[in-house]
Amino acid sequence: MAFEITEQDRFILRQKFRFVVNEYVFSVPQDDGVTPGEPFCFVRQKAFKFKEDIRFYTDKNMSVELLRIKARHRFDPRASYDVTDADGKKIGAIQKVFGASMFRSTYRIMDAENQELATAREANLGVALARRLVTVVPYLENFANFLPIPYHFVFERNGVEIGSHRRQLFKFHDTYSIDVSADREQVVDRRLILAIAVGMDALQAR
Repeated sequence: MAFEITEQDRFILRQKFRFVVNEYVFSVPQDDGVTPGEPFCFVRQKAFKFKEDIRFYTDKNMSVELLRIKARHRFDPRASYDVTDADGKKIGAIQKVFGASMFRSTYRIMDAENQELATAREANLGVALARRLVTVVPYLENFANFLPIPYHFVFERNGVEIGSHRRQLFKFHDTYSIDVSADREQVVDRRLILAIAVGMDALQAR
């Protein structure tokens, strides 16, 4: 790799069209902030897994593992997922906050000791409720992902916004722009940012 992931603040995540499994690719944006540059990370979600298993690789052949997301338990009401590096060492964890997520999706981002580093939540309550309404309307629910409905998150630490995760509208495949440059001290490991970005799409079956 020509750079270190831990030194980056901005990313673009694109979902690739595949049957059965979810696949994604990460790039660093070009100067305009929305056009993907050279891919540096390739992601695949294992098919037919009750216990979620999502793996990140540094090469398009998916032979060199970078990190992975794995559910702690097969049936976990708290939806907790550990993030580990290629050697199996725990980097941190992500956890869905079910109470808050009834109205707008909310996640905790935690360190290796399960101490909360930040939260990720849908940026706009009204949009979140509208998006939920669309998914329960007969027939329209099949086209919900193709509608120009914003799917934007903010990252917060101690009530202060440190980043954003924004869906690029009018894209055939889900594409997100991620910017955590406000986390100047890099309190949140950038590998955890990659993990939560994929998790918020794949684990919700978007």
